[in-house]
Amino acid sequence: MINLKKVGLTALAGSLVAFSANTAELSLSGGVELTYVDTGGTGVNEVTGNSFGANSNMAATASGDVGFGTLSMTRGISQTGGLTSSFQSLDMGDMGILSFDSVAGAMVGLTANDDLLPTAYEEAWTGVSGDGIAGVGSTNVIGYKNTFGGVSISAGYTNGEGSTATGESTSSGVGAHGSTTDIYLSMSPIDGLTIGAGSSTNTSSNLSSDGTSDTDELVGHIVYSTGPVSVGYRLAESDSGAGGTAGSEIEGFSIAFNVNDNFAISYGQQDTTKKAIGATAAVTEEVDGISAAYTVGAASVRLNHSNSSNDGKVTGVDDETTEIGVVLSF
Repeated sequence: MINLKKVGLTALAGSLVAFSANTAELSLSGGVELTYVDTGGTGVNEVTGNSFGANSNMAATASGDVGFGTLSMTRGISQTGGLTSSFQSLDMGDMGILSFDSVAGAMVGLTANDDLLPTAYEEAWTGVSGDGIAGVGSTNVIGYKNTFGGVSISAGYTNGEGSTATGESTSSGVGAHGSTTDIYLSMSPIDGLTIGAGSSTNTSSNLSSDGTSDTDELVGHIVYSTGPVSVGYRLAESDSGAGGTAGSEIEGFSIAFNVNDNFAISYGQQDTTKKAIGATAAVTEEVDGISAAYTVGAASVRLNHSNSSNDGKVTGVDDETTEIGVVLSF
């Protein structure tokens, strides 16, 4: 990482007639990733072009004392110069951490805790499916985190579900409807064991004109680590409020093993069942994946291979993805 200390970046606060400026610290970090990706299955999704790719990114992080807490902000920049992420937080010590996620921060709620199963690199469903949970999202989300009596809380709220990020003194305009509230609680009753669960309610689908209702989501995790071994179990459910749309149930587990300080390997499975609705029978998508990572200093070589049957909850459709990546960070 490149650290630029006290470069004159200021945090401004004040009224119409006066302001004060506080010096902040600015840090720059970045990385380069080279990948090889191959896909297959019955969905005719085999790679027919170039399987090799490259990506680079840079993140600028600034933080400083604002008198009643430490304000931090992060801006991610893509290789083409575009803004990939934008979020900020205010750490008030015992009073907790307030945050505002403009885009792509995944800071709180189910969005930040969607799949906590241990893995050496990627989740079992990477490249072939998804985690099955949306949560509060990462666009215009107000967040709060704190710990009370050994219980950690991560909560978020956003209105105008689906609206794009907006600038200062602007709104998302017409068309936005409803809001999402989201909370995730976790605790560690004994050394090595973490238990967590959360729920999310999205009212954007609750339109009285067509008789739909809220979309509700639940997720829970149990993760235990001892020595070089970590195991985890995950349950989740999503009940769509949109009329005629089937909900889903998700069950998954994984095991990860640190062979040594540099090399780790993991295996995971996930079953996602699309519930029966009307005359349409239930169907279960079955996913399994293996990941491995070898790290030396700021360099990593990583592998993930995932398979799915009944992919996309469609009977008879299979999918698979293999990814090999080399990452160099600075």
